[in-house]
Amino acid sequence: MMARTATKTAKTPKKALEEFSRRGPHEVLHGDLALVGLPGTVCTPRSGRGLPAVAFGHGWLQPSERYAELLRHLASWGIVVAAPDTHRGMFASHRLLASDLRSALDLCVGVRLGEGEISVDPKHLGVAGHAMGGGCGVLAAAEDERVRAVATLAASETTPSAIGAASRVSVPGLHIAAQEDLLAPPVSNAEPIARAWSGPTQLRTAKKASHLAFTEGRHWTELLLHGKSHYGSQRLARALLTAFFLRTLTGDKRGEALLTGDASGCPIDTDHSTGALAKA
Repeated sequence: MMARTATKTAKTPKKALEEFSRRGPHEVLHGDLALVGLPGTVCTPRSGRGLPAVAFGHGWLQPSERYAELLRHLASWGIVVAAPDTHRGMFASHRLLASDLRSALDLCVGVRLGEGEISVDPKHLGVAGHAMGGGCGVLAAAEDERVRAVATLAASETTPSAIGAASRVSVPGLHIAAQEDLLAPPVSNAEPIARAWSGPTQLRTAKKASHLAFTEGRHWTELLLHGKSHYGSQRLARALLTAFFLRTLTGDKRGEALLTGDASGCPIDTDHSTGALAKA
């Protein structure tokens, strides 16, 4: 049975959050990127032509499985999502993970997905990521003119600098910071990234979120890093990223109220937000 989905533009941020935090109408398929040369996970709708695609970067030491529900959620709304499972060691290369995000987009565009009933439009590509993966997404967008939108969750600074790279990104950017993040505090990570952004950008702060709040399930890194999985933060991320990528990559306006208004527990930081995320 298909999940309930929004059929018209929600009138308030609350209604839009409720709609877009639910699974979308598409049945979801799972695949292994390793079969086409890149370790990781890919989630797609069962069928669709000219679909948008997003490459998702994991946080430091985190496996892609810790974002499984987010990946499936985006796919259920008609977005192909590829998450490389590379550079997960202590001394992960930010530059190379950014390169792998770009390679993941190459695979989405150039490789037959699903049962041959899926195709991706190369003009509708985005990148997203958590923590280190968010910073690497900024690096990838700065080097790849195909990228049309960027979303980050508790983004952290990288080497080379994501803050420096942000000044070369002119496409819409949605940045969700974690208010209680002690590992990548917003004041020295998400905020300067948003401030340096060349294109329209929006910074939000999830009030109850720690650094690991956007990850799912339990993992040994909770003994090393700050915070733990938090359902409310994950629900916010699922709804906001879905509305954002549908709006910026496909022109779908059903989540407009959520993108332009304050969501409960995750208000817009007007001091670090400029421009409209998508043209009317």
